[in-house]
Amino acid sequence: MNTAIQITQGAASDLGILKSWLSAAGLPIEDLTVAHMRNFLIATTSDALVGMIGLEQFEDVGLLRSLVVDPSARGDGVGRQLVTALEKKANGDGVAELWLMTTDADVYFARLDYEIVSRDAAPAAIQATDEFSGLCPGDATLMRKKLLERLLSPLRGP
Repeated sequence: MNTAIQITQGAASDLGILKSWLSAAGLPIEDLTVAHMRNFLIATTSDALVGMIGLEQFEDVGLLRSLVVDPSARGDGVGRQLVTALEKKANGDGVAELWLMTTDADVYFARLDYEIVSRDAAPAAIQATDEFSGLCPGDATLMRKKLLERLLSPLRGP
């Protein structure tokens, strides 16, 4: 696919397909409601929905959740574009660190500068989420990316 990708905010009407895609990918859907859709970004081409990603924000920390890309668009950079757009949105909203849990995408997220951290290193807000406390398996890999520090570091000097 060489079609331009448009990334926009999710809408209530996207919830059904989001749940369908997440379920097919083995990702949690039990806690998703229409209200969550305002925190999802949707990637589309001129004729199709090709990916989605969500954010749960807790003041200056955020939980990146549910990155999913249509199988026909995988390998085309859609996931990377969605993650980058979500990071920019989160940073603009004052998120200093993004956290995520994964059972099978740790290598992918490591290429995007997320680091593996122990579960006990998660801030209380992340530990209190449904994903952390029960929806994701206990052996899921916890990863983090510091946003503001990364963006401000050139201003700090040597």
